[in-house]
Order: sequence, then structure tokens, then C-alpha cells
Amino acid sequence: MKTPRRWPSNAGSRYAAAREALRERAAPHLGIDPRALGAFRIGLALLLLGDLLVYRLPVVGAFYTDDGVLPRSTLAELYPFLETVSIHAASGSARVQTGLLALGACAAVCLLVGYRTRASTGLSLVLLASLYARNPFVINGGNTILIVLLFLSLFLPLDARWSLGAGRSSDPGYRDDADEGASDGGESGVGQRVCSLGTAVTLLTIASIYAANVVSKYRSDAWMSGVAVPRIFQIEEFVVLFGPFVSDHTAVLAAINWLWIALLSASVLLVAATGWLRTGVALAFVSAHLGMAATMRLGVFPFVMVSVLLLFFPPRVWDAVELLASNLPGPSRLPERAYRSDGGRATETASPVTSRARRGIRVAAAVLLVGVFVALVVWQAAGVGLVDMPASESAGELSEVSWSFFAPNPPDTSSWYVVRATLESGATVDASDGGPVAFDRPPDAADTYPTTLWHQYGHRIRYAGETQYRPLAAYACERTDGSVESVTVFHVEQTVDPNGPVGEPEPQERVSVTC
Repeated sequence: MKTPRRWPSNAGSRYAAAREALRERAAPHLGIDPRALGAFRIGLALLLLGDLLVYRLPVVGAFYTDDGVLPRSTLAELYPFLETVSIHAASGSARVQTGLLALGACAAVCLLVGYRTRASTGLSLVLLASLYARNPFVINGGNTILIVLLFLSLFLPLDARWSLGAGRSSDPGYRDDADEGASDGGESGVGQRVCSLGTAVTLLTIASIYAANVVSKYRSDAWMSGVAVPRIFQIEEFVVLFGPFVSDHTAVLAAINWLWIALLSASVLLVAATGWLRTGVALAFVSAHLGMAATMRLGVFPFVMVSVLLLFFPPRVWDAVELLASNLPGPSRLPERAYRSDGGRATETASPVTSRARRGIRVAAAVLLVGVFVALVVWQAAGVGLVDMPASESAGELSEVSWSFFAPNPPDTSSWYVVRATLESGATVDASDGGPVAFDRPPDAADTYPTTLWHQYGHRIRYAGETQYRPLAAYACERTDGSVESVTVFHVEQTVDPNGPVGEPEPQERVSVTC
């Protein structure tokens, strides 16, 4: 009679031992140092604050109110689902939109300091997704990656280090140094990485983004002939800061073209490698993305990727960071979280009913996480043409906010806008400066877009129909004096090759409205 009672216990012990052995083997590849999680949380929060306060707040009236370029009526006509689910679409008032941005900023501050981290992450996710849904014309692939990272962060113990909430909550994926058996293969440090389904999915998701990107580049004639990067740097509306200084060096840009493909090809080492090799690959990606930020107008994308790459740095890197920080003047070190070997806090006890409920929640969360990861992989495979989408119209949406990074076919035209104002006298002037209307290539096409969001908006609607352009023309009318009778919006394109512009600019009239 005793054997049947011992058998489940032995089976449970064997299962636990196998699970711990698997965790130990996977930790160097799919685990994350707790200090990396803390740094990632801080970077993620700073990105949210930058996106909300630097990019969005100054143009809230233009992009998120009924008096702007996308009133709610137009959003409902173009994207009825987005208009239905967006909290920001509940009102067209600038005051309400500003209040929602302020609420999002407050949630980001809580995330920054690690206060109620999971709740602040969830609130940030909801508000940011709602904001992006309110105007899908002012987002790019970097914004969609940011949304995905916020979702994945719900499954990570972001307050494991450098957090006001350290020690308050628990996460089953993290073990304290004295309890966790998974080592880092000889690497030193606070010691053991957080290794859970959440960390594995997060790291694999980033690796899959790079993998899908390199596949799309292998399928591109422009990238595989070495002309993609030189051609991209001739699209002046994207080139800012130090970009104009390198745009004339075609040979250097061609070398960057091949180096980027080689680095993307090595992206598998972010997961497969450990130690200094993994550190070197992660540093190379960080350097590449910082180079993009210093030369091109890409919004939050480069900074999103730099933040998430922090998760790939092994413990020895964070040992050096903490050693450096300990030598700097400042406040004492924040408390760290303490866990038992079973994943809970040492002072917690749970009833059998509570334990079963928690197990149920964990199982449901695991199923959701795996399902989302599979969906992301399929979405990326569809984006590079490896999987057919069930509906043909989905392909267009994929290309607009995908993670393709100018692949497989980088643009071969530079474009800008001209808004012609017709006065009551019959004369015409440029609505932007009151000068004569000219369709010639501007000295700097980037200067024709006042901000990054205006550039994203112009890039997204360049081939749109009259429905999208009419609110833009009405918005331009509102900003002219009473002598303007009508405005006409022109989209101007000029073909470029790796050596510069080709041919003459070609203006195309998009819409004309009476003011």
C-alpha cells in the first residue's frame, strides 16, 4: 500500500530534477541576468517618456484631435476596428488627448523607478496601443516592436534589480543565488540568470526579428548587389544629423551594406553563443543601431533595439557595470529581491486553493505567451514572403509597419510635399512660406518635414487616396490667412540611385479643397 503513495512523489522529484537540469542547460542561452532586466526596464521607461513627451505631445493637436489631419470620422471610415478599440478615439479634444498622454507618462515614470512594475507595464501597454491605434499613420516598425516588448515584459521580473519594488513581488522564473542551480558556464557575477518561458520567448523573439530581416535581404537584388545602403542615403528625407556627411562616400556605404548583412547573418549567435562571443555580437548590434540613430530619421526604432539588446549581455558585463557604479558617488544600492528555491518569497505561505489558482494562471499565461510567439513568427514569415497570408489586403498592412528595415526592396525615390495656396486674387503661393510655388528638389528634403512624426505621416500616406489627403488639406486651410481661397496638395517624387538623383522631380496632385 505504500508503493503507490511513494510513486507520485518519486515521479514528482524526477520531474523537478529534469526541469532544473533543463533550466541549467538553457540558462546561458535563454536566461537573462537580473541586472539586465533592471537596465532594460529603465530603458523601456525612458523610451516611453521620449515617445510620449518628445515625439507626440508637441503635435497632439495635429495628429490626435478632430481638428487635425486624421479626425475620428476619417479613422472610422478607414479603420473602423481601430476607431472602436482605441481609448483615445473616445474624444477629439486636445485637452482629453493631452490628459491621456500625461497618464501614460505617469505610468512610464512608475515603470522607470520600479513601482508596481507589472501594473505600470500593463497600463503603459494599453495606453500606448490605444494611442497608436488612434493614428496608425504616425507609427513605424519600431513602434510595433515597442508594443511587443511591453507585452513580453508582463512575463518578466523587471523589478529584479534597481527597483523600488524590489522584494515586494515574486516571479517563478527567478531564483536567488543560493538556491538556483543553473550556472553560467564559468561566468561570474550575482550569479544566476533568470531563466523561464518568458525570458526564452523574449530573446527568441528578438533573434527572430533579425533572422527574418536577413532572409528578406537575401531575397533582395538591391541588398545582395551592395547598392541598397548607398541608395537609401540618397533619400534625403531620411538622412539627418551626420547622415549628409557620409552620403557622398559611396564606397563606405557599400561596405556598410555588406557589414550589416554579415551582422544580421550572425544574429543567431545572440542566442547560440555565450560569454565574450555573445557580448561582442550584442555590442556590434548596439553600435549599428546607434549609427542608424546618428545618421537617419527612424523615430524610436534604433533606441528600442538598443534597449532590448541589453538583455543579451551576460553577467560578467554587469559585474563590470556594478563595479564601476560602486566607485561613483551617489545613493546606496537599492535592495534586491529575495526568493526561495520554489520561486516565492521566503515569508510567503499559500493555501492549497491559492496554489492551485496560481498554477492555473501560470498555465494560462504560458499558453498565451507561446501562442503570441507563434503568431509573431508566422507574421514575420509572411512579411518576408515565406508564408502566404489568408487575405491579400494584409500584405499592404505588413509592409507599412513591418520590421523589414528597408528590405527586401529599399525605396528608389526621394519625395516631399508642396502645398499650393490660391489667393482670392488668383495668384498662387507656397502655403508653407508664402513664396513662389516650386517643385524643384529642395536643398534638404528632410527640412520639408517639421518633425519625425510629420515625416512618418508623409511617408505613410504618399500613395493614399483622397480620403486620407482631404483632412490634411483642410488642416492646411485652417493655418492660412483669410485671403486664401483654396489649397492643393502635391506629392513630389524624384528617382535616386546610389550616386544621387536621376531625372526631374515629378509632382502629382493629390487633393484640392476650398478653404
